[in-house]
Amino acid sequence: MNANLGHALRHPQIRRLLVSVFLSNAAVAMAAVAIGQTVYDRTGRKLDLGFLGLAEFAPAFLLVLLTGSVADRFRRQWVGAICAGGEALTMVGLVVIVRRSSHALWPFVVLAVLLGVSRAFHAPAGRAFTPQVPPPELLPRMLAMNSATWQSASILGPVAGGFLFRIGPAWVFGLAALLVVIAAVLILVIDPHERQTPTDPEDRPSLAKAVEGLRFIRRTPVLLGAISLDLVAVLFGGAYALLPVFAKDILHSDAAGLGLLRAAAGAGAAVTAIALSARPIERRIGPVLFVTVGLFGAASIGFGLSKSFALSLVMLAIVGASDMVSVFIRSTIVPSVTPDDRRGRVMAVENVFIGASNELGAFESGVAAELFGAVPAVVIGGVIVLGVVVVWPFLFRRLGTADRLTDLRAGDANRAPTALETGSSVADTAATAD
Repeated sequence: MNANLGHALRHPQIRRLLVSVFLSNAAVAMAAVAIGQTVYDRTGRKLDLGFLGLAEFAPAFLLVLLTGSVADRFRRQWVGAICAGGEALTMVGLVVIVRRSSHALWPFVVLAVLLGVSRAFHAPAGRAFTPQVPPPELLPRMLAMNSATWQSASILGPVAGGFLFRIGPAWVFGLAALLVVIAAVLILVIDPHERQTPTDPEDRPSLAKAVEGLRFIRRTPVLLGAISLDLVAVLFGGAYALLPVFAKDILHSDAAGLGLLRAAAGAGAAVTAIALSARPIERRIGPVLFVTVGLFGAASIGFGLSKSFALSLVMLAIVGASDMVSVFIRSTIVPSVTPDDRRGRVMAVENVFIGASNELGAFESGVAAELFGAVPAVVIGGVIVLGVVVVWPFLFRRLGTADRLTDLRAGDANRAPTALETGSSVADTAATAD
């Protein structure tokens, strides 16, 4: 084992964080399988899967100016624990709903909104807290380990959820609630290496403070390019919302098969994340980013066209592996070029563009599948991703030619973007920089 990796694993605070991340994400992955399968079994409508995604996305979008400020003004550990409690209550609500035989969609939508609210506050607080936990020299490897842990949960969670679903969906949601509570307790006992930058009591919250995260991203072309690239890829290239349709109608499988399909992407990502933990990407990060996003789009097309369960698993594994490289590069760039006192607000904006766009992408996939069919929806999305990979290096040249992360730290946090990079006029760009 790599010496630095072993040293990171011996760090007790890092271990607590990783276990918490695993439990909370396994719970969410389990619940995702059960929710999607339950709704599609009860209603049989592809569009309903899209509505669930929209219900989870809306809170993150509507609350973005508040969630980041909360993460910067209050202790992030407590914010995360309170939000985890909200997620656990949502899982308990799902237990109550699935015990009834009603085919109505609205109870699931209501609980999806409540889950979205909890996750909207949890995501920026959790992501801003993570860089505080390890010593600076262990941060890159810990971020890779964090991604590997998250992806491991994405493998085991869906598989466990799929097999438990055979007993009953209430078992899935009940276990998920328990795992989230344990994860919240572990977060509270972490003693971070870096203390959160205190907020000046006289510095009152304001709209200008709330939008600082958005303004910082706009002033930092590398951040803007990386986040917007992932936004488009996740929005159009994600096929996860339609997996219940592919599993049941195209690949002729059941809930256990659905769990394996969800786990396949996590398996590819986990193997990649483990490799990145031992050997992080240190050179040519820009070109590597664009190549892997292109591979993500191509594999999405392959999955959409596949009629074989085994081939579909392989394509989803490639989707997960390529996405993992993209996530690693972006998750390393963002905290590295963002000051701690603005991390929460920047992470909140990024959460809308990336994390919550998974849910918005689910809505887009549901609508496209309803209009054109599941297969054309996935294939068209993959083609759009490939088109973006061709265009983005010209729009964000600094990102496309980026070599070392240290070069970005040195020059990109304070450089104003060009009009081409923001799509705005020169005068507007100058005004924003001020």
